[in-house]
Amino acid sequence: MDGTIADTLPLCVESFRRVTEPFLKRPVTDQEILAAFGPSEEGTMKKLIPDHADEGVKYFWEQYRLLHYSMCPQPFDGIRELLNELKTKKIYLALVTGKGLKSLQITLEILGLEDIFDVVETGSPYQPNKPEGFRNVLQQLDLKPQDTVYIGDALSDIQATRSVLIPIFSAAWASTAEPEKLQAAKPDKILFSVAELRNCLMEMLF
Repeated sequence: MDGTIADTLPLCVESFRRVTEPFLKRPVTDQEILAAFGPSEEGTMKKLIPDHADEGVKYFWEQYRLLHYSMCPQPFDGIRELLNELKTKKIYLALVTGKGLKSLQITLEILGLEDIFDVVETGSPYQPNKPEGFRNVLQQLDLKPQDTVYIGDALSDIQATRSVLIPIFSAAWASTAEPEKLQAAKPDKILFSVAELRNCLMEMLF
């Protein structure tokens, strides 16, 4: 989701900052927030403000929804059309994300994508859990790893897919993308636009 379907990572960071700074009574840097990422928002909040995590995550959801309308009101150009095109071609669409369920529901609602995915796997408040999410998708849709491809923007996505033998296309079109680091990790492909992704997927299908 973040950095692949929509440019939501800056939104996540700013939402965490607005919540945590009043509790910590000091500025909180992007790097400090990003270093706490991995688990879902609930787990990230426990890292940032452990004594106020439950209260903080409630404020986070409020800020996240409020800021979403101005910072990320739409998915990346071409994403909606691509997802709909794949749907019409009877291609399964699964979403495996580190986001928690609540924040994902907010994002899907605001982007108008609530009904597009056949299977959704969200993050854990305790630790990164994408390999488990991939296995759940394969089981629910009765697919083999080689019948799928994952599109993700993070280095951790490459590591997670490798552990379950799923091919990965690295998405490098977000404002937060790090193409050189992604390329060094040797994904199956690295793509720099949604249009490039579409062309690649269509070649695979036909």
